[in-house]
Amino acid sequence: MAKVYDEQVPALDVDFVRSQFPALTQHWPDWALMDNAGGSVTPQQVQTRVADYLRRYMVQLGASYPLSQRATQIVTEAHEFAERLVGAQSGEVVIGPSTTLNAKILAMALRPLWRDGDKVIVSELDHEANIGPWAALAEGGIEVLTWRLRPETAALELEDLTPLLDERVRLVCMTHCANVVGRIHNVNAIAAAVHQAGAQLCVDGVAYAPHRLVDVAALDVDYYLLSLYKVYGPHLGLLWGRRALLEAARGQNHYFVGEQQVPYKLEPGNANHELCAGLVGIGDYLSVVDAHHHERPAASDRQGFARSFELFAAHEAQLAERLLAFLRDHPRVKIIGPPSSDPSVRVPTIAFTVDGRKASEIPPLLDPHKLAIRWGDFYARRGIEALGLTQAEGVVRVSMVHYNTLDEVDRLVRALDEVL
Repeated sequence: MAKVYDEQVPALDVDFVRSQFPALTQHWPDWALMDNAGGSVTPQQVQTRVADYLRRYMVQLGASYPLSQRATQIVTEAHEFAERLVGAQSGEVVIGPSTTLNAKILAMALRPLWRDGDKVIVSELDHEANIGPWAALAEGGIEVLTWRLRPETAALELEDLTPLLDERVRLVCMTHCANVVGRIHNVNAIAAAVHQAGAQLCVDGVAYAPHRLVDVAALDVDYYLLSLYKVYGPHLGLLWGRRALLEAARGQNHYFVGEQQVPYKLEPGNANHELCAGLVGIGDYLSVVDAHHHERPAASDRQGFARSFELFAAHEAQLAERLLAFLRDHPRVKIIGPPSSDPSVRVPTIAFTVDGRKASEIPPLLDPHKLAIRWGDFYARRGIEALGLTQAEGVVRVSMVHYNTLDEVDRLVRALDEVL
């Protein structure tokens, strides 16, 4: 059994975990929700904080009266929690409505720093959120290059990026974990190569963050994006950037918001107050899970978060293996991405195609079984096209998280065996 902080890692108590999510126990108890890469359900800790803010503190920020002071403190605490969640320094986290919008804001903020003829490299495997805003810069004098995926493995390889790197490249954009196939990429190795070439690295961690604790300092990247509503929180996006880089980027708020006012200068219209209030509930939930599974209290929030995510990863590897074992042996199924359940290689976001069937045919057949999965390109259309899966209407995707159960996977396997 693995060791963590001098304690053995226990098995995840899934019944306890599920008891924290009203959607799973009260509202949809008969359904197996396996479309979590599109958005997870929220625990009661998040819901309580959002509702409490709406009931008690729905006022403007920054005034002298006590209610406004408390509301301001709540939004400040949300930013501070978001910093702890990703291992950031003070002032390095921007909170916005979505990753798509955060990436667009970042692109607009960085463009004035570059000259016509400078280059940006985008990956063919990314969600469009981390391609479209950068590709649009081609209309304004930036050369946009594409880092091609490997069709046989649905992976990005460093040796395919290296020939694209030269002194004119300002930024490389890539996915930490491919949202269509669940593959985890070696961000550290890629960051080293990008920095060696004098460029910066922007990583989309949307599909990674629900499954592993993000540590931006350890990754050595320059910008990192994730969607908090896929990490058991409210519908918000998080943009992290090195403080000096965010200060150098041009503000996208009102003209009188100073360039040193990070993150506010990159939060036009301000962050959503009541949803910010709910963010801290993610930390409450992770801490409750940690305390339930370990006798020794965590030395810090981050340590508690790390211990919870280790529990999640071990459980999710079991879920992935149970499904992958069936898919690997099925004569008509092709797994897109890693066939292994190794948690160092993939998360339990699993894509496949079925010979002679369009992807759109499969999920509706599972609805009567109360199994919620999905088909399509999942906004990674360029990757689906590169994989030659357009005519198949993309992939069938099963995206699980730690609150899914082995019994649910067994139900899915039985239903797939019947309909395939």
